[in-house]
Amino acid sequence: MATINDFLSLDIRVGKIIEVVELESRKPMYGLKIDLGELGIKNIAAGIKNAYQKDELIGKNVIVLVNIEPKNIAGFSSEGMVLAAESDAVVSVLLSDKEIPPGSRVR
Repeated sequence: MATINDFLSLDIRVGKIIEVVELESRKPMYGLKIDLGELGIKNIAAGIKNAYQKDELIGKNVIVLVNIEPKNIAGFSSEGMVLAAESDAVVSVLLSDKEIPPGSRVR
């Protein structure tokens, strides 16, 4: 079981997707540029290419884990993780249902 302190150690924010590029990798992936407000713009790799067209993602307010160790994925430096739900073949990124400034904390 996770404790409340375990949860509080995660820095989860709202980020606005401002750019999407296709990555050359084994898995269908996009490289996203995400505006995280006061934290700046971060590059994040996401394995959601089979679920979304690039133009569907631009401007979306997604939920991002920002305090995760950076990882090089297909030559792309990924600085966070976009949170998504998956069931069978359906993938859905987690979104803010209201307009909220980039960088807002998830609590």
